Amino acid sequence: MGEKEEEDDFIIVPMDNECAENVPQDGSHERLSEIDNSIESLRASLWPLNKFIHENPELAFEEHKAHDALTKFMRSQKDWHVTTSAYGMETAWVAVYDSGKAGPVVSFNAEMDALPNLGHACGHNLIATASLAAGLATAEMIKRHNLSGKVLIFGTPGEEGIGGGKIRLLDAGAYEGVDISLISHPGILNNSPLVRTTAFARLEVEYFGRAAHAANSPWLGVNALDALVIAYNAVSVLRQQTMPSDVIGMGITDGGGAPNIIHAYAAGVCVIRASSASRLKELQQKVSACFRAGAEATGARAEVKIIQGYADHVPNRILAASYTKYWNLLPDLPDPPIPSGGQFTWIKASTDQGNISYAMPSVNASFAIPPGTQAGQPHSPDFEKASATKGAFARALRVGKVLAATAVDVLKKPGLIDEIKDQWRRDMDAIKEQD
Repeated sequence: MGEKEEEDDFIIVPMDNECAENVPQDGSHERLSEIDNSIESLRASLWPLNKFIHENPELAFEEHKAHDALTKFMRSQKDWHVTTSAYGMETAWVAVYDSGKAGPVVSFNAEMDALPNLGHACGHNLIATASLAAGLATAEMIKRHNLSGKVLIFGTPGEEGIGGGKIRLLDAGAYEGVDISLISHPGILNNSPLVRTTAFARLEVEYFGRAAHAANSPWLGVNALDALVIAYNAVSVLRQQTMPSDVIGMGITDGGGAPNIIHAYAAGVCVIRASSASRLKELQQKVSACFRAGAEATGARAEVKIIQGYADHVPNRILAASYTKYWNLLPDLPDPPIPSGGQFTWIKASTDQGNISYAMPSVNASFAIPPGTQAGQPHSPDFEKASATKGAFARALRVGKVLAATAVDVLKKPGLIDEIKDQWRRDMDAIKEQD
């Protein structure tokens, strides 16, 4: 996930009600068996694609090799319409399978970018593999059972860092008419479709003072570095009274010039995280006050630039219940089990899938891959190696099967999409009440 902590910690929090009762039961085993067979038939062709993406890591919005390999693969699939360099982004793409009959529109997001100096230490090769497998199997089920609706696979660039591709696709109208969005993310600690992530933002501050000689006439100067140091210390003190789920990280990006002058310029950056968008807003106000304090104390002028990052991810309970059912129906259930009782899994990381979840019902399912020799978590060299293994690939295919089965539930059961959207609206209303 973008702007992610090296730890993949989570906290289990009980939810209000069980959601398994909303899950359709009839034909589940048969449906899953067909999807299982469909994706197993793709194993031999998906493995080299997965391997190629891992061996050719590309940074955010520079995923040209991955874009070309994925779109070439999708063009080789019958009855799929593929758009390359979609919606004004060179490395975004969209693949569409349309039944030709009006019905629910289900979508899967395929991430492609890697981390600076760490390659695919976040396992985006596995995310792309799972989403492609799921989309293809869903389309196959539409053909076999004459279902109504449409399947979209979005190639979403630039998830790592700031300015995620999914946000740009949202702004460009790519998801108009889409009913649900499904994606997954690997780790080593948990299997869960009820993943909550943190919201984050980036605050950049510049201080403008007045230069003077530090020995001859320091009283003529206004020290911008002093202003930044005061702000830095104020933020450090603020941490004492923040919530356990709040995260504040600050660095000095420009500490002034020569030591024998009063510094005319200094700059810093602060990244903040919170469990919800509303809490992030409060934290943003507190940090901004610390920045203003530095300017007030020294007489320097402060310019603060707030760059909105990613929203927290709000999972859809009904989609998650369907995912859980199919996960548990597949044989060889891996550890750890999906938490019972419809419990949230909190992850101290951020993703632009969070912004998607505020626009439509979403699932961002965490799945555990076999760990590396050092049990390294995402954003570590050990996890980068683990994400290249056939064991990790097998887990991604399992996830693809479960995502596809979840999507087929939506396509097959009359009225289920309305229940899902009603739940999403209730979730959004509850968030608005917190603001």
